[in-house]
Amino acid sequence: MYSTVIDNTPLIHVSAGKHAADYSVNGSLMNPLEAFYASLAACAAVFAKKACKELGVAAEGIEINCKPFAGSGGPLTLGKFKTEVRFPERFTAEQKATVLDSIAHCAVKEIVAEGPNIEFSAAEV
Repeated sequence: MYSTVIDNTPLIHVSAGKHAADYSVNGSLMNPLEAFYASLAACAAVFAKKACKELGVAAEGIEINCKPFAGSGGPLTLGKFKTEVRFPERFTAEQKATVLDSIAHCAVKEIVAEGPNIEFSAAEV
């Protein structure tokens, strides 16, 4: 479970079991939407590392850059998320393809892609 208690500061502290994350609404830290985009980039890195481990090649030096593009609903919507990957010269074309395929199917991206099937609710308890 993810929990937060709202106070009068611009900070938002979310705890989840043994981990916690901090966000803000004043630009001093990532806001939750920026953190969501960062989680897509981090997911790409996790899946790149997993693919490299399976290939038996070091992931060191892979550079991943991600950029969100607003959807037709404006800046608070996501229409496209572009992930660009630069590989060290030692990677073969086949290894690059395997890593790119893994990145394309990272768990966070898969959840977003299946978004219309997610049921959200908010209720007083």
